[in-house]
Amino acid sequence: MTTDTKSPEKLLPTTLAALGIVFGDIGTSPLYAFRESFLGLAHLDVTQAHIFGVLSMITWSLIIVISIKYLLVVMRADNEGEGGIIALVSLLQTKVSGTSRFRHILVVAGLFGAALLYGDGAITPAISVLSALEGLELVTAAFTPFVIPMTIGILIGLFSIQRFGTAKIGRVFGPILVVWFTVLALLGMRGIWMEPGILVALSPSWAIQFMLSEPTTAFLVMGTVFLVVTGGETLYADMGHFGVKPIKLAWFALVLPALLLNYFGQGALVLSDNQEIAQPFFHLAPEWALIPLIILATIATVIASQAVISGVFSLTRQAMQLGQLPRMAVVQTDGEEFGQIYIPFVNWMLLFATIGLVLLFRSSGNLASAYGLAIAMDMVITTFLTLFVLGRWGWNKALLVGLAIIFIPLDFAYFGANILKFFDGGWFPTIVAVFIFTLMTIWTQGRKKLREQVKHGEMEASQFVKRLPSSSIIRAPGTAIFMTSLSKGVPTSLLHHIKHNRSLHQHVVLLHVEIRPTAKIARKDQIILETLGPDFYRVTFNYGFNERVNVPQRLKRCKIKGLDLDFDKASYFLGRETITFKRSGNLIRAISNSIFSFLNRNAGRATLFYGIPPNRVVELGSQIEI
Repeated sequence: MTTDTKSPEKLLPTTLAALGIVFGDIGTSPLYAFRESFLGLAHLDVTQAHIFGVLSMITWSLIIVISIKYLLVVMRADNEGEGGIIALVSLLQTKVSGTSRFRHILVVAGLFGAALLYGDGAITPAISVLSALEGLELVTAAFTPFVIPMTIGILIGLFSIQRFGTAKIGRVFGPILVVWFTVLALLGMRGIWMEPGILVALSPSWAIQFMLSEPTTAFLVMGTVFLVVTGGETLYADMGHFGVKPIKLAWFALVLPALLLNYFGQGALVLSDNQEIAQPFFHLAPEWALIPLIILATIATVIASQAVISGVFSLTRQAMQLGQLPRMAVVQTDGEEFGQIYIPFVNWMLLFATIGLVLLFRSSGNLASAYGLAIAMDMVITTFLTLFVLGRWGWNKALLVGLAIIFIPLDFAYFGANILKFFDGGWFPTIVAVFIFTLMTIWTQGRKKLREQVKHGEMEASQFVKRLPSSSIIRAPGTAIFMTSLSKGVPTSLLHHIKHNRSLHQHVVLLHVEIRPTAKIARKDQIILETLGPDFYRVTFNYGFNERVNVPQRLKRCKIKGLDLDFDKASYFLGRETITFKRSGNLIRAISNSIFSFLNRNAGRATLFYGIPPNRVVELGSQIEI
């Protein structure tokens, strides 16, 4: 739910909270981004022209990509106040007119963009924590053998505490990051004091001159300069939690100035001594402050990692709600607060992948090669989706063309520069994205076929209710709630119940839960009641993809609609399908069918997803051939 920040007394606390969640990723980039622009793929010589050129590229990347593109344009494309690529995909499905093939392509691209974020969810904790602990090597070389074990230990601890939730920890994240950004600014000013002339690199002319004089080298450098803006998607994805105003205030008042001061401070340090390029961030600090800085940097990277992990949990839940992924166990860690969740399977898979990355790449410099490609692809997709949505919402065409001329070439330049890192590590997030997207496709197509098969064999509700009084079916006291995936007709679970028991409860409710591709549903549209016959009802609960499904809670509100039944003692009947497939000579289809069957068998239990008390549930199995 978007936080109300209209009143000044709420704006400051919300801005502080936003600092602790939204800016962790982009705020820890100074640990490695400037350094890797020289030591990365480009192997850039440390000269004055190159230092000024890189700093100018960093400055204008932050201004154009974050300040203008995300904060002033992309955040206008909100879905009931919610942001993120899933929200954009939902906008295309619900609030954008037309049925063009291009729109369908954009929806598919958006889902692939969502899949890309899983790779980022594994890389961010690995590169962030590793880059912080590598500062220990500056204290003494004796720490070098312990950097990787300590990194793995911190990551195991971080992922292990996820099951307790982040509500309490989150309250201190904001103040810690205020300290972090203040330290970034102070360190940067210390470096700039040594070489004040470094500030001339604020001019875009240095970036332009670098790109014109050495286009190939500058193109390679763009792949690492891009690391300074990798947190842009997080700003957009978290706007629903905090609102646009607090995010803008935090960025322009503290985060952007602190980042620029620190990057320029690193540039000044390297300008005075090019040997400092190995670890310019930590060398900005006086020797006595090195260990405290390493500790603070480690805490900041843990916060950054926490934000990404929580983001992956939220993304997974949204995808599940919209039917793009099979149900998984979701633990609500903080009462009714939607964002406070824990998904065990995703958590441990992320931990496994993150530790694997640390062991495989072994340094933040090597990991920088894997980092960026997924986000670069995601930003390209976000730009196209946003411009398309805003165009259909009636934005001035000349303005949109102007924005496209600025954003699209820049996005593709970053994307192209990051593609060059594919074989050096960029393959990892790409493979993860392809794998997740393939699972999404198999799942959605399989569920579509399953629904069509179930619908094909359904009985008309009116026909069933008409026959009921004259049948020999015994009506027992109480209320039965039959969960159904169909918005019409009688569910097979009810037909199987009658077939085997020859009885039916006195009061029958056919309950259909519909997850709409919109963030939130207006209260008046949340419950739809239809009387099919005496003591026989159809109820539809509409939820937004960013709302928690809780069937018993919403059933209590049915009394307002005129359905006054004792739901506290009602029995729930759920269907559980065993799927068989028709023989197919197509190998790819056979593999796809096997994967879908596996996913369907191992999907999380409906009782957890719907919040239904397990001790009042009866499951009725059926076999369906697709």
